[in-house]
Amino acid sequence: MKTVKSKITAKGNGLMTGVPALIELCPSNEKGIRFHIADKTLVADCNNIVSTEHCVVLGDFNDLAGYKVALIEHFMAAVAICGIDALDIIFVNPNFEAAKMTQNAFELPIFDGSAKEWVRLFNEVGYDGEEDEAPSLKEPVYYQKGKSSVVLLPSEDDTKITYSVNYNHPDLIQRFATSSNIEEVIEARTFGYLKDLDMLQAAGYSRGVTIENTVGLKDVGYTTELRSELEPAKHKILDIIGDLRLTGYNPLKMKMNVLVKEAGHFMHVETSKLLKEKI
Repeated sequence: MKTVKSKITAKGNGLMTGVPALIELCPSNEKGIRFHIADKTLVADCNNIVSTEHCVVLGDFNDLAGYKVALIEHFMAAVAICGIDALDIIFVNPNFEAAKMTQNAFELPIFDGSAKEWVRLFNEVGYDGEEDEAPSLKEPVYYQKGKSSVVLLPSEDDTKITYSVNYNHPDLIQRFATSSNIEEVIEARTFGYLKDLDMLQAAGYSRGVTIENTVGLKDVGYTTELRSELEPAKHKILDIIGDLRLTGYNPLKMKMNVLVKEAGHFMHVETSKLLKEKI
């Protein structure tokens, strides 16, 4: 198993609520990624995902009124990229009153909207142990809904992800990106249509959005300079890495070709469930 050498303290606002969170990332000698809120423990597993509406929310289907952890996708992508398979995440002094407004969901910090800060924090303290070997994919996994699809194919080489997007934006119509440059994937920020922001915030979402943590899609161009070409498409690669990590195994070590067409968190998580059954 591979864990961090020492405790990491991280603080930042959530993307949906804008509410600050203080968390500790603690070394563990027990395999698994576990989140702790007061006396509640939630294991990062695709079968424990209770919502994918605006972000990936971890919870307990036997206690839907209980505590949940939201916005785990970028964090789980960093866990995969850094090869961590044993970690305890503790919410320190959680804001229970604020969480009531979001159905008892506590958000992880959004930082800059990518996985870059999580990866930096992990690398800064270093690691103990070696990541357990992940099983290789032996047969195809396929999930389709409407025009969207996710296909996982066995490969003799390292995992490669190709993600096709088709957004209402001149730069993102029928375009695709690959995981060939993992550094560009790590730093790819979350994104959304600028025209939808006021509506979302009025509905209680996206209250932590800033120009630093979100790429706003304008009718032409963006609200900020892109870090790399097709940064929004590369962020979708980051998302699916985090969502496939919910199988309990590192998708980047499973030797497969991942082909995605116009999907989102719901399809990512459903594919994770199918993949977990295959391995």
